[in-house]
Amino acid sequence: MAAPAGSAPSGATASLAGIAGGGDGERLAVGFSRVLRGAGLRVPPSATISFAEALALVGVTERAGVYWAGRATLVHRPEDLELYDRVFGAYWQQRGPASMLVDGDPPPVTLALDIENDDGDDDSEGDDPTGDVQEVRYSSTEVLTDKDFADCNDEELEELTRLLSRLRFTTHQRLSRRLAPVKGAGDRPDLRRTIRWALRHQGEPMRRAFVSPATRPRRLVLVLDVSGSMESYARALIRFAHAAVVARSRVEVFVLGTRLTRLTRHLTSRDPDAAIRTALPQVKDWAGGTRLGLGIQEFNNRWAIRGMARGAIVVILSDGWDRGDPAILGEEMQRLHRVTRELVWVNPLKATPGYAPLAAGMAAALPHVDRFIEGHSYRSLEQLATILAGTEVGAR
Repeated sequence: MAAPAGSAPSGATASLAGIAGGGDGERLAVGFSRVLRGAGLRVPPSATISFAEALALVGVTERAGVYWAGRATLVHRPEDLELYDRVFGAYWQQRGPASMLVDGDPPPVTLALDIENDDGDDDSEGDDPTGDVQEVRYSSTEVLTDKDFADCNDEELEELTRLLSRLRFTTHQRLSRRLAPVKGAGDRPDLRRTIRWALRHQGEPMRRAFVSPATRPRRLVLVLDVSGSMESYARALIRFAHAAVVARSRVEVFVLGTRLTRLTRHLTSRDPDAAIRTALPQVKDWAGGTRLGLGIQEFNNRWAIRGMARGAIVVILSDGWDRGDPAILGEEMQRLHRVTRELVWVNPLKATPGYAPLAAGMAAALPHVDRFIEGHSYRSLEQLATILAGTEVGAR
């Protein structure tokens, strides 16, 4: 990695020292990352955290240390270096790009894969004893989290499916018609408990008891498209569905191709591999055709309208390609939307540059969807789990 050549003005270090006096490294790291995003540079939150940690080590008063800390943690593509230099000059030194060049070359580095030995110790053989060469470690997991499932080989996909099993899901609560005892003051007096306590004191109501509406888990329903056009994503998405089943209560899973199949009880094993082995033989139309409209119609008639989807969060994971009549899909999506708390459509193709919902099925369903999000990578499914965890509580 070649360093920009040139000499810096004598006032650059003093300028950074003035900035440092206004706050800590974390605040400066967040502000600089926001400016980079505004300039068009892609800076994920994890990079901002790494930059803040680097600033805590190198400080914010030395120009070269700040520059290389940001360049190492915030810039991921060679074509972004010029933009980074301009933003750095404007934000950190309040000077033009010509005045923010950094003297010298960066310290020599070696790249090491972050792998642990069988005994749990890091493999640190080959470290430079002089300390002149710095070792930069990276994790293959971090690289895979943003990789499209369709671009992964079998080994990478296996690693990602293991990561999906570790996702954490929050069980949403909704208000119930039942009343539950509460400590302290509540919404309503509990006469039965109040009288029972009074009988212990010769009928004197020394204490008063209260009840409040109880809560119950809100149902989550996942409908996964396993047709041929979704084959590249279905293996990972069904592992996502298994993670939801074992992590939450009141979760239902269906797969949909040319027919609708309920897989909930086949995914209850906590061993993800055993659960998938049990579930896949039940899916007779894996990687076949697509009848989304008729499948959603069957789901509505047999389960959703009868109560399964009422007040529930329903997530459909599909690319929207349908061989049937799109008018049927639009009508059934409208029926489903009327009874759900929130209707989410997850489309792996949405992450494709220039994507537009031009498929007839997707275009028919989109007006009746509350959220339309990506689902092509581990990172996008992690965000989906976060979205599901943030759903507001309350009856619709």
